[in-house]
Amino acid sequence: MERILESIDYKNIFKYFEEISNIPRGSGYNKKISDYLVRFAIDKGLDFKQDEALNVIIYKPATAGLENVPGVILQGHMDMVCEKDSDIEHDFENEGIELLIEDGYITANGTTLGADNGIGVAYALAILDDDNLRHPNLEVVITTDEEVGMDGAIALDASLIKGKYFINLDSEDEGTILSSCAGGLTTDCSMPINREKKSGIVFNIEVKGLKGGHSGTEIGNEGQNATILLSRVLYTIKQYVDYDLIDMYGGQKDNVIPNMAKAKICVTREKLEEFINNYFYITEKIVEEHAICEPNMEFLITDFHDKVFNKANPNKNNMAYSEENVLDKESLEKVLICLQLVPNGVQVWSGSIEGLVESSLNIGVMKLSNNELITSHSVRSSLNTYKFYIYEKLQMLFKTLGGKAIKRSEYPAWEYKENSYLREICQNVYRNMYGRNARIEAIHAGLECGILSGKLPHLDMVSFGPDMRDIHTTNEALNIESTKRVYDFVRNIIESIEK
Repeated sequence: MERILESIDYKNIFKYFEEISNIPRGSGYNKKISDYLVRFAIDKGLDFKQDEALNVIIYKPATAGLENVPGVILQGHMDMVCEKDSDIEHDFENEGIELLIEDGYITANGTTLGADNGIGVAYALAILDDDNLRHPNLEVVITTDEEVGMDGAIALDASLIKGKYFINLDSEDEGTILSSCAGGLTTDCSMPINREKKSGIVFNIEVKGLKGGHSGTEIGNEGQNATILLSRVLYTIKQYVDYDLIDMYGGQKDNVIPNMAKAKICVTREKLEEFINNYFYITEKIVEEHAICEPNMEFLITDFHDKVFNKANPNKNNMAYSEENVLDKESLEKVLICLQLVPNGVQVWSGSIEGLVESSLNIGVMKLSNNELITSHSVRSSLNTYKFYIYEKLQMLFKTLGGKAIKRSEYPAWEYKENSYLREICQNVYRNMYGRNARIEAIHAGLECGILSGKLPHLDMVSFGPDMRDIHTTNEALNIESTKRVYDFVRNIIESIEK
């Protein structure tokens, strides 16, 4: 296989990143990448553990003279978020990622890149492969299914970890050292619906082109949720003209802000023009409202061939007339009310750290089955009490509408420690390398640090990584020069630990 990154390789990090990228490793499909890590350990003559959750721990003994220094743990996760552009054919279960180099960045061809957290895994493997590095005992901990609830970290047997200094490599902002993170929980909600037979003109409406992104790190960036916007359009139109709803969906992952949503509509021939006129009027106003924060937002009407309906030169004859199973009147009203009232986005900003979201939630998945509205929400908060309060609000809303909300997974916050030898080492190394101090920050996102610090409270812990942009989207990109610098930063930290 051609090595796309060979020309930019640096101390084996891009070599390993490319090998990792060639392995299908979406959440829930960890076997191939987990076995790859085991083969790496065997090939290097290193001890390892692979548990039932397919987590892998690789051990490397200290270099001479550092046997009694507390060990260093490098940690990341092997799974990635799998998203693709609508016009791209890609089988994430059987195909690796097609890498590209563009303007100093590594990107992917129409899919997520998986640098979150493939580059962290590549760093760890390159460190293990570096026989010139002076180091205490090393433990590399690579977990599974971080992106869908941190299931690997939850299942991990903490007794297998012996070190003290814990470096999580799952961050994406060079120059920032994270020292705490939000906790979170995932909530799956459902509400029963009923259907009936109706006949009419059938067509699709959709919103697309939104920024989307990570539901933790980018929830406060004023980007919009496609599901919320489309449901607003449908709710508003319903005040002026009757229509029927056949199908509606938005988003694929609870921890990704949906950048598109689509609905299938049925309208009587007599109401078609009135619906279309209201649709264009309302959506044009919404585009104007969000012109600054969502400049690429686009609303469309498409016929049954997915051909775009042109407002200036309509061809309504291409719209199909058929009998469909539509939501009955009561169910449609309940769905629209639910999606308008459901809490979403930033709920509370931090009162102590400027610009930090304290509590939020994201409706990442929404779809209609034959008999249910189904939604999935990622809830995050630095405060456990408020995290559960948001969950209770979801329970109240769905119970009121005859449905239910069930907690699927939950993880604790990683709390800030006032005194940290490792953080001090990181700051000293950063100052020597860059001539300035690193930023010490908290993050409104779930890191496995929360789970692992709960299991091993003695750990001295930090998290950092190279510059990445637009993670969890098809615009995800990894800065090449930043990746090199941060790798040297990791090496220098390890060699600076002396007690």
